[in-house]
Amino acid sequence: MAERRIGVAMDFSASSKKALRWAADNLVRKGDTLVLLHVRHHGRDEAKNVLWSRTGSPLIPLEELMEPPVRQRYDMPEDAEVFDMLNAVAKQKELCVVVKMYWGDPREKVCDAVGELNLESLVMGSRGLGQISRILLGSVTNYVLSNASCPVTVVKSK
Repeated sequence: MAERRIGVAMDFSASSKKALRWAADNLVRKGDTLVLLHVRHHGRDEAKNVLWSRTGSPLIPLEELMEPPVRQRYDMPEDAEVFDMLNAVAKQKELCVVVKMYWGDPREKVCDAVGELNLESLVMGSRGLGQISRILLGSVTNYVLSNASCPVTVVKSK
């Protein structure tokens, strides 16, 4: 069976952690590649990331990301819960886990990543904003559902 690439949009919120757990429990299988997509908004230390502003970072293997200097280089949040979950599922299901960082508008960058990385499926969390909040703030989830070129599974936070 051919290797599948499964993406999980990760902003380190409770809903994205729930999406990661759901993907680990229900979607990924032995031999898959799990791609964690993390998008940072422009701003902090932007000059450092100019090289990758269009294409995102190189794929970062989980083993490298476990090293604090690598996490610092990419401004990756320190979240032991996420890294423990990734390590456990990688060992348990014999997965290749990589992280891809992007800088910019999360809606556009997640959709770009789906195409660039040839993801077979994408899993993302939803914070469960009310209809008014979605209209005023926009919704990354709604945008991705409408524009991604692969199936998208939305895991509700509640």
